[in-house]
Amino acid sequence: MNSAQGPGDGTRAVRAGLPEPVKHEPTLPGPVFAAHFHLPGEPTGPYTYGRDSNPTWTLLERAIGELEAPGVPVETVAFASGMAAISAVLFSQLRTGDAVVLPSDGYQALPLVREQLEAYGVEVRTAPTRDDRQLSVLDGARLLWIESPSNPGLDVCDIRRLTGAAHRAGALVAVDNTLATPLGQRPLELGADFSVASDTKGLTGHGDLLLGHVSCRDADLAENVRRWRKVVGAIPGPMEAWLAHRSLATLQLRIERSCTNALALARALSERSEVGGLRYPGLPTDPSYPLASLQMKRYGGIVSFVLPDRAHAERFLDALRLVDDATSFGGVRSSVERRGRWGGDAVPEGFVRLSAGAEDTEDLVADVLRALDEALDEPPTAPLR
Repeated sequence: MNSAQGPGDGTRAVRAGLPEPVKHEPTLPGPVFAAHFHLPGEPTGPYTYGRDSNPTWTLLERAIGELEAPGVPVETVAFASGMAAISAVLFSQLRTGDAVVLPSDGYQALPLVREQLEAYGVEVRTAPTRDDRQLSVLDGARLLWIESPSNPGLDVCDIRRLTGAAHRAGALVAVDNTLATPLGQRPLELGADFSVASDTKGLTGHGDLLLGHVSCRDADLAENVRRWRKVVGAIPGPMEAWLAHRSLATLQLRIERSCTNALALARALSERSEVGGLRYPGLPTDPSYPLASLQMKRYGGIVSFVLPDRAHAERFLDALRLVDDATSFGGVRSSVERRGRWGGDAVPEGFVRLSAGAEDTEDLVADVLRALDEALDEPPTAPLR
């Protein structure tokens, strides 16, 4: 045990949210499947109806809260997906006439959110993550939304600086912490009002769940988010919540390997002449490294880079054997995709986002280097007839 700071991340992850031990009971009780609960008399107590609360959610939410800000009271609200969590913060806090600042280089679905916010009469301002440029459009805003590292470009902003400026201006701050997870970065400790994540990604890490969460240190803010969940019904299933809690036990192991693999890949990619635009916050030559080193404990498992063109990138993806071509990230199996295929990110056609999984480092690096070699050799052109 790290006596000065409490348990280490691995110990905390293994035991997060577990109930007090009871003889003959499992360490982590199984999922509670219930649309309603026995409720004679007045409707008091923690569990009344399945859209409001569930004992399986309670344990998961407690566990995530213990990881988000160890040692201080935190309220966490679990959701059916990361987008449900994002929407809950935005739509529970913003009203017609309010202004919100979003990153212009953030998650691909944010433009869809923008359209809906503007339809409700909310002013939406955007600025890039890098160089804290969101500060330039903060004046008079009700909410600042930060994504650091940004997805997919991996730029980093000074969260503490931005939250301080926002609070002085009377704005709330939400940080999308999906890429980093609480083991990489703790937004609440950096001053944010909301820490939000798609737990579909690194937090659960097996590519088989859709889930999200919002954590707050302010009980009133958390209650607003919880009320929004109740109104729209964006609740997680008890089986998904139980599987997520089960998965937390290996979080530190998974994240450590993922970060190790990502750094090894970034170093290997930096030696390739055909690779441009390489980004990984944990690479000492990366422009985000100095700032990331101040506010991140781990740099995450995502590496991005640019190959010469679309065809070159697709040859590289086709040649990979240990890396799945998939749109998600943060799983135990490495995944990769050419982001330009979606059309929603301002990236070159040859832009590649690679999520390092838990494979042996040497095997993963060798597979990527072999695929790069194969991608250099264009297939011969068929002779004219």
